[in-house]
Amino acid sequence: MSKDTYIVTAKEIAAMPPQTRVHFLNPNARRKERDVGALTGLSEIGFQLVEVLPGHESTEHHVHHHEEECLFVLEGEATARVGADVYQLKPGDFMGCRKSGLAHSLKNDSDKPFRCIAISQRKDHDVSDYPRAGKRLFRNRDLTWNMVDKRVIDRPFGVKT
Repeated sequence: MSKDTYIVTAKEIAAMPPQTRVHFLNPNARRKERDVGALTGLSEIGFQLVEVLPGHESTEHHVHHHEEECLFVLEGEATARVGADVYQLKPGDFMGCRKSGLAHSLKNDSDKPFRCIAISQRKDHDVSDYPRAGKRLFRNRDLTWNMVDKRVIDRPFGVKT
């Protein structure tokens, strides 16, 4: 596909080999995705077709502070964790995750693949927290990403609490 592509047909999408993604903080967070938006040159919006196989999570439990993301369920079922709450997602359900909202993640607890459309912003800079791992990620375009232990920045050296 070229930067002049505006239309991607169902046949072309079906022929795309999915990319397997494994989250760097969680080896069980494994998904297959087709980055359809990139085929048309979208650079500020991510539009992926995502598949999570049974027993796997879609990502490490996280929250973005500068980017929003959402998903629409196409097939299958998954358990969504949003903050301390747990929800069962089914076909036709929508999940919206606003910036600096509650940490969120999905797990396919069923015996069939879970498929959804995932849409996200792609800003030059973002900060993400991973509460289960106790980490904060600073991501900046064209710079090395930096991950720190969140406890270090929650209680900075020399600051009395």
